[in-house]
Amino acid sequence: MKHNAHGIPVRPLGTTGVDVSIVGLGGGHICRPQNSVDDTVRIIHAAIDGGISFIDNAWEYWDGESERRFGLALAGGRRDKVTLMTKVCGRDRKTAEDHLHESLRRFQTDRIDVWQFHEVNYDNDPDWIFAADGAIETAVAAKQAGKVRFIGFTGHKSPHIMRKMLSTDFPWDTCQLPINVADAHFRSFQSEVLPELNARGIAAIGMKSLGGDAQLITGAGLSPRECRRYALSQPISVLVCGIESLEDLEQDLAIARDFTPMTQTEQDELRARILPHAGDGRYEWFKTTQYYDSKYHRDQHGFPPIKTVRAE
Repeated sequence: MKHNAHGIPVRPLGTTGVDVSIVGLGGGHICRPQNSVDDTVRIIHAAIDGGISFIDNAWEYWDGESERRFGLALAGGRRDKVTLMTKVCGRDRKTAEDHLHESLRRFQTDRIDVWQFHEVNYDNDPDWIFAADGAIETAVAAKQAGKVRFIGFTGHKSPHIMRKMLSTDFPWDTCQLPINVADAHFRSFQSEVLPELNARGIAAIGMKSLGGDAQLITGAGLSPRECRRYALSQPISVLVCGIESLEDLEQDLAIARDFTPMTQTEQDELRARILPHAGDGRYEWFKTTQYYDSKYHRDQHGFPPIKTVRAE
C-alpha cells in the first residue's frame, strides 16, 4: 500500500493517472452554520497539511458559499496540493456553462480537476444531460479547453439510474456513490454499480459511509472506525468524509493512517450485524426519502417543498 509524505495511504483515481489520499474532505458538512469562515478555512488548511489530497464540493452547496470558502483556503499555495472536485447542477448546456464559470471564479482557479454531474437521482436526468444542447456538451467542451480535467457523475437514490448513465456511450472518468455496510442489503450500489466501475477503470468515489448524518452510529450502534474501515475496504479510489470540526478531522486522519483492509470474514460479520436494521433503508435516508435531495434539483424537476409533518 502506497502512502504519501504524511502517512496517509493513496490510491489511483481510476485510470486518470492521478493518485489521491484514501480519504477526501467533503464540502457540504464543513460549512454548516456553527462554522465561521475562519473555522472553515482552518479545517481545510489542517486537512491538506495533514495529508488529504482530494477535495469534494458542489456548485449548490450553501448557495455557493462552500466553493467560495474553499477558494479562500486554497489561495496562497495549497491549490496544487489537491485534486479539486466539484459538481455541476445544470442539465442543459447553457446552465452548466454558467455553473462552471461560477465555480472557477469562487475557487479562484482556472481549472477543475474532476467535474461531476450532481445528484443524478431522477430517472430522466440522464435523458436531460444527453439531450441536444444538454450539459454533456459543456463538459466535453470544457475538457477540450483545459477548464476541466476529468468528467464524472454522482447519485445516491437508486442504482438503476446510475446504470442508465453508465449505459451511455461516454468515457466516464469518475463516479461518486454511497458506500456503506447497510448498502449491502438494500438497493445496493456496492453490488449493482461498483463492479462495473471497477471493470471499466472508472474511479469510484465513496460517500455516506456513516449514513449521511451518522445514522449508522447513532441509530444502528456502529462505530465511526468500523464504518469508515468497511467502506475503505471496498474497491474504491477515495472515501469522501463529512467533516465539521478539527476533532472530526483528526479522527478521520487517524483512521486513514491506521487503515488495514477488513478481511472477508470481518466484512461478513459486520454485514450480518447490520442486517436487522438494513433491509428497508431506514438508516439510508438518501435512498428512501428526499431528506438529502438538493432543493435546486427538486425545483428543477417540479417537486413540491418537503413537508416535515403531514396532516392526517
